[in-house]
Amino acid sequence: MKPVFFDPHQRATVEAAMARIIPTDETPGAREAGTIDFLDRYLSGLDHIYAKPDGSGFETLQGRRADAWQQRLDIVRDKYRHGIDELDRRGRAGFGAAFADLTGSQQDDLLAGMETGGGELETAETVAAWSPVETPLQQTSVEIDLDFLPLLALHTRQGFYADPIYGGNRDRIGWEVIGFPGPASLAEVHTGRYTVLSYFAEPGTEEHHGA
Repeated sequence: MKPVFFDPHQRATVEAAMARIIPTDETPGAREAGTIDFLDRYLSGLDHIYAKPDGSGFETLQGRRADAWQQRLDIVRDKYRHGIDELDRRGRAGFGAAFADLTGSQQDDLLAGMETGGGELETAETVAAWSPVETPLQQTSVEIDLDFLPLLALHTRQGFYADPIYGGNRDRIGWEVIGFPGPASLAEVHTGRYTVLSYFAEPGTEEHHGA
């Protein structure tokens, strides 16, 4: 059985919200990439935080390190519990139904109404863009400072683009959308068999480095 944190209603609510952040159109979206699986497993406990360099699994957290992560994880879990309740409260108040039962356009209106300051989603996207691909769940100091909606946006993007070992990016869908083939495993990255240099270097510059 897969480790989970959300109950069925919470899971459906978060999955629906994620699907509005990265919707399915001419390309796959959050649903197809399994971003909810990424988040549900992460919130389930401490067993899927740091992937081992060889891609064989995850490190076991112990002692003070585990205690610190548990405290941080509890904060993030609480943000989701209250955020889901707020989505449903607003859905019933504005449209007479829980968030997951609303139409896509109604969900969009509700999410837009929850934004404060007009820049939280953009901030979360910026944070996600700079998150290291191999360890996307090491952003907890950022997570605990974010309100629910930008936190959700951050996790949606991480679940869409992070290495599949973390439970999202199902069948490498997120990478395919942006034309990134990606490594076969984290081991290829850590052993140097795979490099992303060609995505950053100008054509031909690699040859000059050896001159």
